[in-house]
Amino acid sequence: MYENWEQLKNDCMGCTKCGLAATRTKLVFGVGNENAKVLFIGEGPGANEDLQGEPFVGRGGQLLDKFLAAVDLDRKKNIYIANMVKCRPPQNRDPLPEEQNECIGWLREQTRLLKPKIIVCLGRISATRLISPDFKVTKQHGEFIDKNGTLMMGTFHPAALLRNPTQKPAALEDFVKLREKIMEVCPETYEL
Repeated sequence: MYENWEQLKNDCMGCTKCGLAATRTKLVFGVGNENAKVLFIGEGPGANEDLQGEPFVGRGGQLLDKFLAAVDLDRKKNIYIANMVKCRPPQNRDPLPEEQNECIGWLREQTRLLKPKIIVCLGRISATRLISPDFKVTKQHGEFIDKNGTLMMGTFHPAALLRNPTQKPAALEDFVKLREKIMEVCPETYEL
């Protein structure tokens, strides 16, 4: 168990627990306010993220930033963004269960230090791992589930919305629901 973010990040940056470490350009630790009460979790870095060392910086990240801005959230101000795995899977394939298993400890420590009141799973990989193995994003998106005192919601992954833009209105509704839930359980988010 880590005492602070600096120590956690420093150890994580040197991680070689799984094969993804051998092919990464940069490890993607996470980004945002380390006192945020809202945590977004994606699946893993893509090509742009691998080059820049920050989650959601490609086209999907630009779309995510637009959705965040629509509900007065900002990655540099009042939320934190992380991924299930910290290194890019080859050809942007889904992270394998064993890769997730090796990496989940880093995410657990980030979550423990952050103590979020709300976790938003971006896409199927994080939702099925963290909310429920049979979670269906297309059917259950926007629903809040209480897990050990933390509210969790699954929604569409930004990359999936780029492939299927007809789901964008439903995703925006999820973000509106998120804003309402933030106002209910952690309104201080909007004071950060």
